[in-house]
Amino acid sequence: MPELLEYKCPACGGAIRFDSGIQKMKCPYCDTEFEMETLKAYDEALKNEKPDDMAWETQAGSQWSEEEASNLNAYVCKSCGGEIVADANTAATSCPFCNNPVVLVGRLSGILRPDYVIPFKLDKNAAKEGLKKHLQGKPLLPKIFKDQNRIEEIKGIYVPFWLFNADVNANIRYKATKVRSWSDSNYYYKETSYFSIWRNGDLRFERVPVDGSTKMPDDLMESIEPYNFSEAVDFQTAYLAGYLADKYDVPADESIVRANERIRRSTEQIFASTVHGYTTVIPESTNIRLHNGNAKYALYPVWLLNTIWNGNRYTFAMNGQTGKFVGDLPLDKAAYWKWFFMLTGIFGIASYIITWLLKLV
Repeated sequence: MPELLEYKCPACGGAIRFDSGIQKMKCPYCDTEFEMETLKAYDEALKNEKPDDMAWETQAGSQWSEEEASNLNAYVCKSCGGEIVADANTAATSCPFCNNPVVLVGRLSGILRPDYVIPFKLDKNAAKEGLKKHLQGKPLLPKIFKDQNRIEEIKGIYVPFWLFNADVNANIRYKATKVRSWSDSNYYYKETSYFSIWRNGDLRFERVPVDGSTKMPDDLMESIEPYNFSEAVDFQTAYLAGYLADKYDVPADESIVRANERIRRSTEQIFASTVHGYTTVIPESTNIRLHNGNAKYALYPVWLLNTIWNGNRYTFAMNGQTGKFVGDLPLDKAAYWKWFFMLTGIFGIASYIITWLLKLV
């Protein structure tokens, strides 16, 4: 059965039709006119658009050798259920996530051996200094927090990451406008021109990291990025000595959604940066196709710091390679309202002055 082809007006979204009087397509709702060649090119471009194809090969990691597994112990937290891995010399420890004691449950089993590891480059003292710097220059931080907060625990932990690699071919279509305004003694005029913009290109993404642990918030781990992968080495169990390793509980194939989100967002940002000279630009269609998609398994170094103040625990994270430090801080409500009213007053005075000056003109 034949299909009806209906063109939508880019300006108002209404159905447009051919006007024999002007020999152009015209929108009966907003009177916008379109050249036939323009719509022909638009139609051809729409026909060439392809659906997303973001499939992956996720056979990351390898199996532990019997000797490696015999030198590693698995621990489980009875409080939060977190599982961690430590070398055979660790007799007892506490959970880096909730700080409760953890219990040895046996030799390591049931997880993949990492492909890579980025060794710790910064020590525990650097983590303490990172916290001090993080507290500086925060006008809304309670003043006594710096002196009264007590570092309860600092633990170096290797966090599991899936690293996604892929070649990307993308097509993005934008709806853009250019607005021109002018006036005469009687009227104010505004002319809006509409454009359909296409971008097509190829990108290469390497080692897009996705946190493989539900116990580590994705936004927290992404906040301490980036890591310098040039310093990564092939995994050896010796790098775990003196540290803990989080046991991944999100398999690689379940991390694909997050990887695709990051790749899509980065692709859209890169393509959008090439569109210039328009008043407004709105993406209408994005099509992304992956090729040679695969994943690797790596451990990245993170220092976790827990501090106690006023009976509340505050958790901070520091990149164990670069020293980038993140974490939430308490708010001094009195200082907040002081700043709020002060800024409100400043903006109010500025608004009054501008209004007064305009009256003089």
